[in-house]
Amino acid sequence: MKLYSYYRSSAAYRVRIALNLKGLPYDYVPVNLLTREQKSETYLARNAQGLVPALELDGGETISQSVAILEWLDETCPPPALLPHDPLLRARVRSLVNNIACDIHPLNNLSVTGYLKEHLRASEEEIHSWYCNWVERGFSAIEQSLAQTMGDCCFGDQPTMADVCLVPQVYNAYRFNVPMEKYPNIRQVNQHCSSLQAFERAAPEAQPDA
Repeated sequence: MKLYSYYRSSAAYRVRIALNLKGLPYDYVPVNLLTREQKSETYLARNAQGLVPALELDGGETISQSVAILEWLDETCPPPALLPHDPLLRARVRSLVNNIACDIHPLNNLSVTGYLKEHLRASEEEIHSWYCNWVERGFSAIEQSLAQTMGDCCFGDQPTMADVCLVPQVYNAYRFNVPMEKYPNIRQVNQHCSSLQAFERAAPEAQPDA
């Protein structure tokens, strides 16, 4: 498999964690978002959205969208499972995943903050306020839900898809100076998961294009 990735993309970071948790080897293909390599004809032929990550399978097929990739990995690849067997618990894990992947991350990715700056003439202070607003809304809900479900990880003591998505979002929050003091449960889960080898090897600073 080949993973088309950018080291600081939180969406690609999710997939790197999942591949590592499942012990799957892959070739890392860097795509430089800052030079807009993702918008090149070559890359668009692989992923028409012009986004990372994209996972190219051994047969040549390509899957885009990080959560779709996570679901495919969990359905087709060996344990550990990223989603619990119990249907209700699976739904709760997916709920946390969607909080991040649908309600926090899309509003704060590079294309959105770039649009705010270039087309709406937002200042750096206004962009930072925008960023913090959506992170804090999402994290406040996650902090509350973790009080009912967490062990070492978001749901008990084994990493799930929730942890795979939470850790990259926390990385971004620290990177963009979001105040984290109000989220002790999130910080605790993040600290534990970040110490696990699968997460360490997936961290942005450990990537070849860092």
